[in-house]
Amino acid sequence: MGNWSEFAVSGVSADTPYNIMLGAGTLYKNLTYSKENKKWSGTILGASSGGNKLSIKPEITTIEVDGVTVEAKGLSQKTGETAQIEVNMIEITKDFLKSTVIGQEGTSEDERFDVIESKEHIEEDDYIENLAFVGFKTNGSPIIVLFEYAICTDGLESEHKNKEAAVVPATYKCVANLVEGGTTNKLPYHIYVPKTSATQITQTAQAEE
Repeated sequence: MGNWSEFAVSGVSADTPYNIMLGAGTLYKNLTYSKENKKWSGTILGASSGGNKLSIKPEITTIEVDGVTVEAKGLSQKTGETAQIEVNMIEITKDFLKSTVIGQEGTSEDERFDVIESKEHIEEDDYIENLAFVGFKTNGSPIIVLFEYAICTDGLESEHKNKEAAVVPATYKCVANLVEGGTTNKLPYHIYVPKTSATQITQTAQAEE
């Protein structure tokens, strides 16, 4: 039997335990970074239940050329992309409900209530700025996926059952900003991954605890 020692039997390394993402993550809106304070700040969208789902997909078009019968390098072109966050909210707030139906605030005859009503058009403030999913690796460092602009696309739908908490699903899609000189062929999303040096600091701090 030959010696095949150059091949690893697993992809596991000493760093693997620190690079696993764990948990449902946290959803923020208006998440920004202050260079002055060197801190992130934003508003938590609310508590979720049943997990959340992130999806970023390029749209690929394969150019057909006579005589080429398989997919070939250079003949696949990126012709668009989609990015979205699917959430399952168990904490139901006025702002969350308003964002799902793309509604407006009305006037209530009963002063104990706020009212959300329908409206004809999507307005500038219906787009959520800096919507972010923050997930954590097992070493405590975050991975942040941020959409500069997002809007809910699937409306409001909820089921209510005895002895069960209602969970409201919602999908927020990343959208481009149409401004003069701006780009319209890519989405304004950003994925922040901690540098190795920052990760090592976190791991050292955990080891000392």
